[in-house]
Amino acid sequence: MLYTGSTNASVQVQCLAFPTDPSDPLLINWTKYENNPVMYPPPGVGEKDFRDPTTAWFDGSDDTWRLVIGSKDDRHAGMVMTYKTNDFINYELVPGLLHRVPGTGMWECIDLYPVGGKRGIDMTEVVAAASTNGGDDVLHVMKESSDDDRHDYYALGRYDGAKNTWTPLDVDADLGIGLRYDWGKFYASKTFYDPAKKRRVLWGWVGETDSERADVAKGWASLQSIPRTVVLDTKTGSNLLQWPVQEVETLRTNSTDLGRVTIDHGSVFPLSLHRATQLDIEASFRIDPLDIAATKEADIGYNCSTSGGAAGRGALGPFGLLVLADARHHGGDAERTAVYFYVARGLDGGLRTHFCHDETRSSRANDIVKRVVGNTVPVLNGEDLSVRVLVDHSIVESFAMEGRSTVTSRVYPTEAIYANAGVYLFNNATGAQVTATSLVVHEMDSSYNQAYMASM
Repeated sequence: MLYTGSTNASVQVQCLAFPTDPSDPLLINWTKYENNPVMYPPPGVGEKDFRDPTTAWFDGSDDTWRLVIGSKDDRHAGMVMTYKTNDFINYELVPGLLHRVPGTGMWECIDLYPVGGKRGIDMTEVVAAASTNGGDDVLHVMKESSDDDRHDYYALGRYDGAKNTWTPLDVDADLGIGLRYDWGKFYASKTFYDPAKKRRVLWGWVGETDSERADVAKGWASLQSIPRTVVLDTKTGSNLLQWPVQEVETLRTNSTDLGRVTIDHGSVFPLSLHRATQLDIEASFRIDPLDIAATKEADIGYNCSTSGGAAGRGALGPFGLLVLADARHHGGDAERTAVYFYVARGLDGGLRTHFCHDETRSSRANDIVKRVVGNTVPVLNGEDLSVRVLVDHSIVESFAMEGRSTVTSRVYPTEAIYANAGVYLFNNATGAQVTATSLVVHEMDSSYNQAYMASM
C-alpha cells in the first residue's frame, strides 16, 4: 500500500506498507516499510504540495507500474505528475506533466480511470488493449479535489500513456473549472475497480457543516458517502452517471407505491408513511406541456445558490420533495430540506433544468452552515425529470436524471426527527401544474455488521 506521509519537517513524502499477514483475507494489520519514504517531492514542487497517489496500473509498453500524484506549481496551476516503478520501491518520474490547468490551485486526491457505458473498466486492461491495438478510444476520467474551494471536479478526456498526456474533450470544461462529482458537501473522493462485479465504485468524504462545539458534544464528525457506481452517460456523451451501489437496495423494508400524483401550482401534498428518517425515494416528475408552451418569459439566468431557493417562485418551478420535514408544523419556518427541480430559460432563450437542495430551513439550530446548492442537469427530449433521494437522519444524497447530477447535504433537524419527520411533494411554481408520474418510497433498515466468514 502506497500512502502519503509527513516528515518531522512537514515535508510530504510517499511511503509503503505491507500486509503483516498476507493470508488474512481482510488485511487488517499492516507493517511500514523500514526504508520509508520511497518518494520525495521533485524539484519545483512545494514541500507541502505532493500527496495522494492513485492506484497503480501496469503498462506493458515498458513492463512498469504507473501511478499519478497531484500537486501545483509556483504559478498556482494545478498539475499531475506520473511515476513508474517495477518493484514499488524505486520510482522514476516520467518526463513531462500528465496535465496542468492554470489558476486551479492544489490538486488533491487525484484519480485517473477509464469509463464505459454499462460497466466499470480496469485501467490495466485498457492500457494493455491500447498497446496491442495501437490506439485507445476509451474515455478516461481525470478527477481532482480542489484545495482552494474544497470541491471535487472531474473531466472527460483521452489518455496517451506513450506521450504521458491526458487531453480534455472540452477545454471549456477542463479539470477544476467544469464538471463536479457532487454539488453539495462531498470531497476527497476516490474510486476503485471491483473485478468481481466489473464495476467502478466511488466513495467520498462528507464533512460536517455544524459547529466544532456540536461535533465534540456528539462525539464524532464526518462520514463517508453511500458507495456509488460510476459509468459514462452514453446518452449525452459529456458526463458521468453516479448511482448508489445495488447492495443499498437490500436495506429496503416497507415500500409504498404512491403511483401518479398531480400537484397544482402553489400546493403541498403530504405523503402517508410509517417513518421518514431513513428512506430511499424514487420519483419522476413532468410539467404539463401546455404550461411550458404558454410560458414565454420563464426566469432567465436562474441559479440554485442565488435565486431564492425553494421559496423563490417562478413560472416553471421550484417543485419536488420536502424531506426531513416537520410533520406537526407547516409554517414558513418549519424544518424541512427541499430537493427540487427548477426549469428556467438560459440567456439564449432555451430551457435549462436546474436540480437543487435548499438547506436554509433544514434546522432551527443557529450554528450550522445552511445553503442552497445545485446546478443545471442535462435533460433530453421526452425524458421525465427523475430523482432518487437517500435520507438518513442527518444526510440527504440525491441523484438526478439517473445520476447525471448529484447533491449531498448535511442537515441537522432538531424537530423533524424520528416520528415527527415527514415527507411532502410540493409545487411552488406560479402557473405550471406538475405531475409525479411515479413515486415509490422505501423505508430503510440500518446497515449491519456481519462477522466475516471465509469460504471453505
